[in-house]
Amino acid sequence: MRCGTKYFDVEIDAENINQIMTVPARSPAEARKLVRQKCGSDVQILTVREKNRR
Repeated sequence: MRCGTKYFDVEIDAENINQIMTVPARSPAEARKLVRQKCGSDVQILTVREKNRR
């Protein structure tokens, strides 16, 4: 892991199915970028929220 990394819950709509992925990233923009790289650019990203570490 890199310095300053947080976990984000990214809710995506892939083929009319809502899924939540947990992504390690430094910012919400980077989390979106990583999801697009994994799932393809045609995936619709609904929300990006910082995950609480408890």
